[in-house]
Amino acid sequence: MELFDYARQVIDARRADGPVNRITNELTEVAEDLAVVESFSHVWIVRTEEGLVLFDTSGERTAGRVVEALRSWSSEPVHTLVYTHGHIDHVGGAGAFLADAERRGHPRPQVIGHRNVRPRFARYRATNGYNLAINRRQFAPGRRIEGFGLGQDAQFLPSDTPDPDREIEDTDVLEVGGQRFVLRHDRGETDDHLWTEWEGRNVLFVGDFLVWNFPNCGNPQKVLRYPAEWAAALRSMLARSPELVAPAHGLPVPGLDRAGVVLDSTAGALEGLVAAVIERLNADATLDEVL
Repeated sequence: MELFDYARQVIDARRADGPVNRITNELTEVAEDLAVVESFSHVWIVRTEEGLVLFDTSGERTAGRVVEALRSWSSEPVHTLVYTHGHIDHVGGAGAFLADAERRGHPRPQVIGHRNVRPRFARYRATNGYNLAINRRQFAPGRRIEGFGLGQDAQFLPSDTPDPDREIEDTDVLEVGGQRFVLRHDRGETDDHLWTEWEGRNVLFVGDFLVWNFPNCGNPQKVLRYPAEWAAALRSMLARSPELVAPAHGLPVPGLDRAGVVLDSTAGALEGLVAAVIERLNADATLDEVL
């Protein structure tokens, strides 16, 4: 089924008869000058008069197919890569796009990310073996999978993943080829998360603020996450009256009414979780009682 039709059907019915996190590595043009490659993570692509602006790069294992899909749609240079945050399924494919630019004789794309991406990368490099182990435990317990091996030379963060050239502190504006993007920082799944408003088009690129599962707001053996601030960020997004919410996992959310349903319900789930935990903490509950 056509991507937007499928998304509308799932949201309107409040149920999914098929997968909502699809990893096809295929490109869909969803609007004029806007396309998405559904991967892990998705890559959203905006075509401008100066080249392409990409939101996320997918991971190392999928990036080659994502580049192929992109090049079936456009041969224009990639002007900018925007990291929505520093998780490897969003940044690990950056090297493939830099290599593609070099092969084509294009200028190297600029890379944009929050200022906390650089220290995240430094932490990943310093704790390489630990991150391989805990992610293998989370995603593939009891077996080895490509990208989470524990060999001496295995790299959790691919060695060709560049640090951001331009770092965002709180709010900034990116102007490329007559298009204007407002980048905003909020803490949610990570402390280095950006979400972006494409001005004049009412499109929000939201990374992992929306994942089409219960928000991943706490993960054993990993750094703390920020559920209350995450909920507030979702409500800030809804206040922008988006006509399209473009997440990095799951289906796009077309239309303001559906954006209201999805963003409000996700924020409400987080707010309810926070309130329930705090109530039990204040009642001196044990950890098992809270769980």
